[in-house]
Amino acid sequence: MTPTDPSDTGSTPLNGREFVVAVCGGIAAYKVATVVSQLAQRGAGVTVAMTESATHFVGPMTFRALSGRDVLTSLWESPDAEDPQHIGLTRRADLLIIAPATANIIGKIANGLCDDLVSTMVIAASCPILLAPSMNDRMWDYPAVQTNLTKLREFGHHFVGPQDGWLACRSVGPGRMADPDDIVTAACGMIAPSSNQG
Repeated sequence: MTPTDPSDTGSTPLNGREFVVAVCGGIAAYKVATVVSQLAQRGAGVTVAMTESATHFVGPMTFRALSGRDVLTSLWESPDAEDPQHIGLTRRADLLIIAPATANIIGKIANGLCDDLVSTMVIAASCPILLAPSMNDRMWDYPAVQTNLTKLREFGHHFVGPQDGWLACRSVGPGRMADPDDIVTAACGMIAPSSNQG
């Protein structure tokens, strides 16, 4: 795969923009590395937060290397004593991306539950939120999940995907996370042009 060149036609320069990418525990977590890399290559500042489950799929070091920043994995470890829950990050961010957005995190934020770093940051966020759902097709079709998705749309959150396709459970159907290029395109579409972009 050819690295994204911010000067290419169709690429949106993101100099001065700040993104928080929240990675949750699903097999599609490995694809989020490409999302982080593309945003960083376009000049954005990217901070990655991971659920504990996500770290079983992709190591924090991968995201640290791609973003050039420390990766946040716990409410209980913070280099900033004045912002122990990292809520300030979402205040400064232009966009918070949740990918993969699992049935678990969708349920938590739809119902105001925050028992880990990612759910706390999301519920306290003052920036727009983009979710890239990813789950088994039967989970996607489950009535409670669909109810939670409706709630989040009513809250004003945005979605990209999921797609129909081959799933990790060896079935074919809805629930495949959107391709990284589509996530980046959707994210760029939610960011207004900035005066510091050439």
